[in-house]
Amino acid sequence: MNKSGTGLGALWTFAAAARHLSFARAAAELDVTPAAVSSQIRAFEERLGTRLFFRTSRSMRLTHAGEELLSSTAGALRTIDEALRRAANTTHRETLTVSSGPSFAAKWLVPRLPHFRQKFPEIEMRIDISDTLADFGREEIDVGIRFGRGVYPGLRSDRLFDEVVFPICSPRLLEGPVPLREPNDLQHFTLIHLDWYGQGDAWPDWRMWLLAVKADKPDPSRGLHFSQSVMTLQAAIDGQGVALGNTSLVGDDLAAGRLVRPFDLSLRISPEFAYYLVAPKTKADKPMIKAFREWMLGEIQSSTAPG
Repeated sequence: MNKSGTGLGALWTFAAAARHLSFARAAAELDVTPAAVSSQIRAFEERLGTRLFFRTSRSMRLTHAGEELLSSTAGALRTIDEALRRAANTTHRETLTVSSGPSFAAKWLVPRLPHFRQKFPEIEMRIDISDTLADFGREEIDVGIRFGRGVYPGLRSDRLFDEVVFPICSPRLLEGPVPLREPNDLQHFTLIHLDWYGQGDAWPDWRMWLLAVKADKPDPSRGLHFSQSVMTLQAAIDGQGVALGNTSLVGDDLAAGRLVRPFDLSLRISPEFAYYLVAPKTKADKPMIKAFREWMLGEIQSSTAPG
């Protein structure tokens, strides 16, 4: 048997004709003419060297060879058809690449991604974790989330949060033998520090907060020091001391009871500093970028921010 002419197209045509037992209905399924189906089946039979159909003016049925061929190939053709459909769907799905710092990604963005993916299942997500500003001209980044002044030439910048800083700790610390009722009680606890500097300015630290609340007994320089917010918050959750948390990053932990606020005293961050969603102005209204921006702003608006 010469196999060179028994291609997948001929096999597909045979399967359609065998299912319908009609060249006309097979042609409609394949979007070709009945004459084309008849011609391809005839050529297929000649190449196989056997008849696949008994045909009369009124009816058509499979021969024994036709029945065996259909039985042997039906499963394989279904598998190929499903694979082709998946490939076609994948081809039409867009990928949105979001650049974010590790702390914001871990504490706010990633826990909420299932909401976005459920609402926009056709958009694939890729999260790029980096502390540096995204270079939209060189990197394949669609959207960036950064803390700063919001002044980014050539970029659309949407303010996300008005940040407030306040002490947070594990509820276990409040249950211990040493009281934590007022700021000066912090002298008996480990202070957890975030050493962060960006755009020439420092994140509000313990020295600033203690000065603002007129607490002079705690030493604002001692304790644990970290360079990432997510590490300071995890240390606080683990009961290692008291950290300064900010509105956007501790909301979920406060709601879940992993963290508590020992005092009702907050320090508002300078108004020009905030988390911003940024994207090139030339791409900012691209459908998937606009969808992500509107979803994110909606999530923030609907959430209840502590402090």
